Amino acid sequence: MSDLDLGDQPLIQMMDKWGLVNEDIVNASTEQLTFKQVQRGRTGRRLTLKMMQKILRAYNVAIWNKLDKVQKEKFVEYLQQGPLFNYAKGYEENYQDPNEALIAELNGEDE
Repeated sequence: MSDLDLGDQPLIQMMDKWGLVNEDIVNASTEQLTFKQVQRGRTGRRLTLKMMQKILRAYNVAIWNKLDKVQKEKFVEYLQQGPLFNYAKGYEENYQDPNEALIAELNGEDE
């Protein structure tokens, strides 16, 4: 594995939890994010801070677009790249997602 290729990223699991695909992220972006950029982020290609932030903003908007009015009030926005990229500053391996209950509600799971 090269210095630029860091393996599958937590972004994959986070997108799966929310039921998102690359297309959702690209369509939610207002910053001309491409499928190739999202795929690189998912597969572990080292991204610049600016690109990680662009993906993070689009990720939050894609989730927001899936929620109804009540769920939007419960949603805690992801504010840093740490939970999505394991090479980002602030990454925590045992990250506790503040939206677990909301994800369970969306997926029809009992708490």
